Amino acid sequence: MELGDFTKLAKDYINRVGYSKPALQVLKDHIEAQNGPIQAVADVGAGTGKLTEDLADLGLRGFAVEPNDAMRAEGIKLFAGRDVFAWSQGTAEITGLPDNCVDWVLMGSSFHWADAPVALKEFHRILRPGGFFTAIWNPRNIESSPLHMGIETKIREMVPNLKRVSSGSRANMQDMEKKLLSTPYFKDIFLLEAPHEAVMSKERYMGAWRSVNDIHAQAGDALFEEILNMIEGEISHLDQVVVPYLSRAFTVHSTKE
Repeated sequence: MELGDFTKLAKDYINRVGYSKPALQVLKDHIEAQNGPIQAVADVGAGTGKLTEDLADLGLRGFAVEPNDAMRAEGIKLFAGRDVFAWSQGTAEITGLPDNCVDWVLMGSSFHWADAPVALKEFHRILRPGGFFTAIWNPRNIESSPLHMGIETKIREMVPNLKRVSSGSRANMQDMEKKLLSTPYFKDIFLLEAPHEAVMSKERYMGAWRSVNDIHAQAGDALFEEILNMIEGEISHLDQVVVPYLSRAFTVHSTKE
């Protein structure tokens, strides 16, 4: 499996947990207080539609842009019968969307894969004057849980040189403010963090682990199976798994007037 290739993981993404809905509501209210009602949004790097579905639940509609065919197919399936988001092939750098077509652009757990300066220029192009961009992640808040901290420690023992490139951890977020304000296209950064929990069956919890790309790509197939077996052993005594999360969102305001 290659780093960043989610083709074989698409069907397991249904097991992943969505973002904090109260946090998204706060962001929506914040944007509308400054820029009026949101007419359309773009979820870029939409994957299988986790964030897209959360946005739809807030009454929003617009565009879902995803480069991976398998991931996009799962998203289209999720939204079957709901004419609220138009799905299309595209990337953060080349969305394929028209100029000035949305009020809010979001990337859920995917901005770290983008060429930031190029993507920010593209988002500036598709945003209407006064629009906003949000880069949001939903990492497990493992520091608050001995169980999950222990699992992470054992994974790092099994893969000593592991780099969690897709994690929204504080360590990986250190340069985000600088990155988002590094171009002339955005200003006025706003950081929002919101803890939330998911109660998962053991089957869903393991399915979520199977959807993890960065560990699988670096460990290889055989060692990744050993990691999954280790995790199964760690949760074998539980009826359900309580997983703490911390949605972390960076929002910037377009300089377009």
